[in-house]
Amino acid sequence: MSDDTPDSLIPYDEIVQEALRAVVGRVLGEIEASGGDLPGNHHFYITFKTGAPGVMIPAHLRERFPDEMTIVLQNKFWDLKVDEDGFSVGLTFSQVPAKLEIPFAAITAFVDPAVDFGLQFQATVADMAPERHEDAENDAPEQGDGSAVVASEDGSNVVTVDFGRKK
Repeated sequence: MSDDTPDSLIPYDEIVQEALRAVVGRVLGEIEASGGDLPGNHHFYITFKTGAPGVMIPAHLRERFPDEMTIVLQNKFWDLKVDEDGFSVGLTFSQVPAKLEIPFAAITAFVDPAVDFGLQFQATVADMAPERHEDAENDAPEQGDGSAVVASEDGSNVVTVDFGRKK
């Protein structure tokens, strides 16, 4: 596309983002329906905006991750509940249990490193660019540098959607 491309009167980017977030909802819903059992080696890294509307996390986590946070759903999670707007889950951070409620609209990345699958989402607010943050402590990632969340250039199944909206 060129700079001369007219602005669309159809919000394609919003429609695609909503559809891709529905993929996350369906996957988590299937895990919930199975009683919280992840099949095979599947596990998920879910990155979300901690300040997004509807996000409910303990104050100590919001202080530690004021912009963005990545959680791991692998071995130690419980009470996964999924509805059409988001999900809630119990996790431990430094051996302290916590309940998190995360709307799908707050999610910026979803990765299943077991099968090289990942989705990255545009932030819904322009000034919500991610800041560097500490890694989550609820599960040890397979790679301590967090590289599993970064899109690889090796042909893996990472989908990035960016329609280059004009400002």
